[in-house]
Amino acid sequence: MDGETTIAQGLHVTDDSAGYDAACKRVLSEKAILARIMKSCLDEYKECDVNDIAEKYIEGQPQVSAVPVLPDEGGTVISGMDTEDKSVHEGTVTYDIRFRAIVPGSEERIALIINVEAQNDFYPGYPLIKRGIYYCCRMISSQYGREFTGPHYEKIKKVYSIWICMKPPQYRENTITRYRLVEEHLVGEGKEPVRNYDLLSIVVLCLGGPDRANYDGVLRMLDVLLSNETSEAEKRKILQDDYDIQMTQTMEREVSVMCNLSKGVREMGRADGILSSLKNLMETMGLTIEQAMAALKVPEGERQKYMDLLERQ
Repeated sequence: MDGETTIAQGLHVTDDSAGYDAACKRVLSEKAILARIMKSCLDEYKECDVNDIAEKYIEGQPQVSAVPVLPDEGGTVISGMDTEDKSVHEGTVTYDIRFRAIVPGSEERIALIINVEAQNDFYPGYPLIKRGIYYCCRMISSQYGREFTGPHYEKIKKVYSIWICMKPPQYRENTITRYRLVEEHLVGEGKEPVRNYDLLSIVVLCLGGPDRANYDGVLRMLDVLLSNETSEAEKRKILQDDYDIQMTQTMEREVSVMCNLSKGVREMGRADGILSSLKNLMETMGLTIEQAMAALKVPEGERQKYMDLLERQ
């Protein structure tokens, strides 16, 4: 932990929304964070100590693939695995975070393949759950030639797709929902071992605020960690005191950069709003840029900045 971790590497990015999104993904790829998500959401780890999950069961170092990959292009690799699935007919899927984890107590070291996605837009034009199902199907189909060959379907690894939604609708705030395959007896009770069909699960964590019910556990931890509003000192205190996530000097620096990125995103959003309002006033009211800035009460010390930004557009 004293060296530069994946969080530190991921947070050295520009202060814009794309940089903040990349930073979120890299923060989530830290084992201490993944372990707590796994313990809270995956049956296989509910009885495990979070330190054991991080140190014994997560294989390798999960990393983030932050750059979109077009069809038929090469990709990055994490923990011996491709962060992308390629198909001649279906194109390429790039995962935010992807890693292997060993099932505790499995004699044959049965592995899971787990994908974690950070999602800001809950309504991107399609149901997120369908995208999660598609990701699971791709993670299963891509195992052919890697995990098994020929007719050895018994070697298929179970897959999880975990979605962390930071801006869900109110009715879904502070909820954790799981979607999976279950056995349904239509006639009789011909039971099949669960391990033969329980091969994919989608888990959706929808964050909310402290004014909503269920604001505790992993939901509170993630909300604090990814919040644009929580200060660096408050984040550090909550993560250390409430979740026993020890903040080394390196991690303190990482949280500091994360908070700076949050501030940068907020300021950029404010600047975009002011620029849009200035242009509207100038176009609809025929005002000069000086008159528009005066109407919007833009501080004197910031006016030259907006003049320069408008000239570049």
